[in-house]
Amino acid sequence: MEKEFKIPPVSFASAGNPSIGDPNNQQRRVPRPPFQPNSGIPFMSFDIGSAAVSTSSGPIYSGPGIGGGSVNFDDEEPLLDELGIHPDQIWSKIRSVLNPFRVNHTVHKDADLSGPILLYMAFCLFQLLAGKIQFGVILGWIVVSSILLYVVFNMLAGRTGNLDLHTCTSVVGYSMLPVVIFSALSLFLPQGGFLGISIAAVFVLWATRASTGLVVSLTDGGDEHRGLIALMN
Repeated sequence: MEKEFKIPPVSFASAGNPSIGDPNNQQRRVPRPPFQPNSGIPFMSFDIGSAAVSTSSGPIYSGPGIGGGSVNFDDEEPLLDELGIHPDQIWSKIRSVLNPFRVNHTVHKDADLSGPILLYMAFCLFQLLAGKIQFGVILGWIVVSSILLYVVFNMLAGRTGNLDLHTCTSVVGYSMLPVVIFSALSLFLPQGGFLGISIAAVFVLWATRASTGLVVSLTDGGDEHRGLIALMN
């Protein structure tokens, strides 16, 4: 005789919504809103309007005038003065060399390299217009002559020698002005011949006299070695 067992019915929740089988659970659950990318992740915001409002709400950086007021650029020094380039001093030194008989040495006490670099570029430009590319040769002669004049003069002067390399380079550079003028005139003069050599000799003597006068005036005991200074120049 077979015995029958009563099995209580089992209810399975559906795959799509597990709350269908349980009516009490269905009442307790609160429906969720769909996923919004900009709700909890600020860097994944897709709301263009809110981004525009946030960026236009105020400047990110307003400069140093936040605590001390607006910046006044009228009080700033000119760019050339900040770089150590003084055009008025350069023009005064160039005018002092233009007089071959009386060179004003007082304006050359404040040595600079801006004027010599300007004259060097002008000299190279005139040589380039003449068909001669001699940038390295000209720069090499300027450096060698400045170092040679500095070393020899301080060796002869001994402890009383007060000629520094910066002043020596500035003097040699500004004394190159007559040679620069001759290189500009040589573009219109016939090459070679007695006339060209004579004019070149005059400009070379002019540059030598200017350089010698400046070195003697700016140093102590330079009168004793005037001939040697002129020979080195």
